[in-house]
Amino acid sequence: MTEPKVPAADQTLRILTLLARSRGPVPASIIATQLGLPRSTAYQLLATLQEHGYVMHLAEEKRYGLGIAAVELSSAYERQEPIARLGRPLLAALVDRVRVSGHLAVPSGRDVLYVIEERAQGAPSLVTDVDVRLPMHLTASGRAILAKLPRAQVRALYPNAQSFAHRLAGPDGVNRYSRLRAVLDDTTTRGFALERGSVTEGLSSVASPVLDHRGWPIAAVAVTFSDEEHGEGEFATLASDVREVANALSARIHGRATPESS
Repeated sequence: MTEPKVPAADQTLRILTLLARSRGPVPASIIATQLGLPRSTAYQLLATLQEHGYVMHLAEEKRYGLGIAAVELSSAYERQEPIARLGRPLLAALVDRVRVSGHLAVPSGRDVLYVIEERAQGAPSLVTDVDVRLPMHLTASGRAILAKLPRAQVRALYPNAQSFAHRLAGPDGVNRYSRLRAVLDDTTTRGFALERGSVTEGLSSVASPVLDHRGWPIAAVAVTFSDEEHGEGEFATLASDVREVANALSARIHGRATPESS
């Protein structure tokens, strides 16, 4: 049975969410209107949030924005490494099940940063170790993330040829935007990201994105395997297992079930 909501708590969280998603500070009247709150209620809640530092009042502008305490929450979230903590048991179970090495990576500029590596028993060490950064466009994890971003966002990340210059292209020739766009379109059509030998010759990876409550890609789950041991006929099966874990981690992060990612 679903527990009833606490109105004040629900309204307070809605105010914080609205402020977090706004481009700048917002007048109290607009907050009340957008959330369907009486103005007196909006002012009372804003005053309480201001008292505790979660909201700041810009008196000259007659607007409200997020306060220092809200920023501290974001820093605390990063310090506690929630994605890694939530993802580690899921990834360990995946590796035990499919018997190939797996990892979790998060975006960092035009790179991916690896935050978890679970090595399968007897598998060789990989370059995708914890705290290693690799170019996003060359990795399955990075391609899974990029394929979920708006096209304009991807184009902004790769505005010119120099964006690809920090590492030579792999065997699939991703060294310009048009080629990257084709790879990302193939990723969307296929339903999972794929990389073959771009990072390490003889090794391939498949990956699926981890999405937040807005459907924005915040990480990717991937497995890496030897081309000699796993042929193309196994890619879709491995990718299905990876997608299941990515969806489970997405649900854990924002506390509810997530639709199947494509």
